[in-house]
Amino acid sequence: MFRRLREDIACVFDRDPAARNTFEVLTTYPGIHAVMVHRIAHALWRREFKWAARLLSNIARLFTGIEIHPGAVIGRRFFIDHGMGVVIGETAVIGDDCTLYHGVTLGGTTWEKGKRHPTLGRDVVVGAGAKVLGPIDIGDGARIGSNAVVVKSVPAGATAVGVPGRVIEPARDAASRRRADTARRIGFDAYGATRDVPDPVANAINRMLDHIHQMDSRMELMSQALEGQGIMRHFEHECDLDAMSIPPATDGEEDADSGQRRPEDVHQR
Repeated sequence: MFRRLREDIACVFDRDPAARNTFEVLTTYPGIHAVMVHRIAHALWRREFKWAARLLSNIARLFTGIEIHPGAVIGRRFFIDHGMGVVIGETAVIGDDCTLYHGVTLGGTTWEKGKRHPTLGRDVVVGAGAKVLGPIDIGDGARIGSNAVVVKSVPAGATAVGVPGRVIEPARDAASRRRADTARRIGFDAYGATRDVPDPVANAINRMLDHIHQMDSRMELMSQALEGQGIMRHFEHECDLDAMSIPPATDGEEDADSGQRRPEDVHQR
């Protein structure tokens, strides 16, 4: 039991950059408290002390805002971040290394007895407010987007978003690969910006990435032409722009570091 607790605490440090020390995690993280109580309640449930198990889980819900039915099967290194409003049903099964955010429901869609809640594989992440409903399987390494409502199984490694939840595939065409390369070069993470997600901001960014790529291509052609005429040496665009910066436009009298003056100061002189 104590080994499980050490694993649960260690996984908090792996997945929450706000965690500072073990004492803080152990005393102030409701997700840890809910999982600790569930381990005890589940043991009581399996030994047929069902009323005591339900009572213990209800006490945990009162103090943490997280409701985990004592019959749910939860693997190792399970982390509930923030936690308020999380509901995990009786026949839910959660694999090792899974992460749930606040407002997640692993619920059922029928009043029939038997398996009626989802099964999560290993290393599954369920975003805030998502609802995963019914006796479905969420494959290893799958990702469920925030506020998605998933009622069908999700294959391993896939991402499901929307209402109802649908699986989105990473685009593999040449334009998408080019956008990803340009985005990595300028330090922008274009993950999730696909044609399957009708996001106007993502569409605008994709157009900007296309424009940047076109400008890079023209600049390289120009530099090659200038080199052909012996005017200057050919250059290629920088592969990494992290170290480059644009100096801020200030309204000060004179920049002490750069020695630049305002245009009106130049005209006055």
